[in-house]
Amino acid sequence: MQSMTFKKLLSQLNVFAQCKQYGLPLWQCPHLIFPVMGISIAVISVLAYLLGTRYIVDPALACMITLLLAAFLLATSFIIVKSLERLAEANRLKSEFVSIVSHQLRSPLSNLKWSLELLMSGKLGEVNKKEAEYFKILAENTARMSELVSDLLIVSRIEQGRLLFQKSDFSLSELVKEIVAKYKPYAAASNIRIDLDNAGPSSLVEADPSQIKSVIENLLDNAIRYSGGGGSVKIKITEKERSLIFKIEDSGVGIPQQDQGHIFQKFFRSANALRHQTEGSGLGLYIAKSIVERSGGRMGFTSQEGKGSTFWFTLPIK
Repeated sequence: MQSMTFKKLLSQLNVFAQCKQYGLPLWQCPHLIFPVMGISIAVISVLAYLLGTRYIVDPALACMITLLLAAFLLATSFIIVKSLERLAEANRLKSEFVSIVSHQLRSPLSNLKWSLELLMSGKLGEVNKKEAEYFKILAENTARMSELVSDLLIVSRIEQGRLLFQKSDFSLSELVKEIVAKYKPYAAASNIRIDLDNAGPSSLVEADPSQIKSVIENLLDNAIRYSGGGGSVKIKITEKERSLIFKIEDSGVGIPQQDQGHIFQKFFRSANALRHQTEGSGLGLYIAKSIVERSGGRMGFTSQEGKGSTFWFTLPIK
């Protein structure tokens, strides 16, 4: 019993383990903030005592004032840290809940998808035109739900620090060419022209190609989706200061000035985006920026409402 209590005490004193449990960076962890504030209180108490002995004749009174000040600061710090700890625990439980629910939803959605494919194939009987229309609607909504569940799982892994990266050296220019070739039919159907600068740098980057691919696909899909059925999407890769810079510019609806500060937040969608496209979870850009930053790069954008947007990200050169 005493051994278990001692181990529990040691685990609570392990700041790194506690921060990992909450999925927080070290500088945001409540268990680190408390000792830092304790040191600060000790320094403030010493300074208060030195000042007190200088301006107060009675040393006992100066000592009493210092002790009261230290007790007040310590109690305040304890309340603040406990509040932060409860918030961190609530955030951890929320992430676990999202992860569990998303995992549980994957199986029934997969079963629904396979059942619809079987029904639409005609193997269980002839499908008339009206039935085919309904099956198509069900299939499209199932695909949307599967995409949302997948995004929620990725967000949960990002928040818990469990998103896996299998880094390797690859050509960003070649990866972009493959993705553009894949999206050209979709763009053509929306009357969008994709202009790719083929004279991209040959330098290699070190990152997870599958993760970077999802980032580029998200940006390209958004550029096509919000261009309003016309115009062009321009893609360019340049090299600067040991980094490759990917830029994608569209001639779409743009982002209102008041919404630009929230564009990388989870579940956020600007008002004009909702008017043009009701579909979407508001998770894509949050996921994209998280992936880029965990790959050692940065991500940002410029935009003007009614005139389009330019999104960019950097990746370090190998």
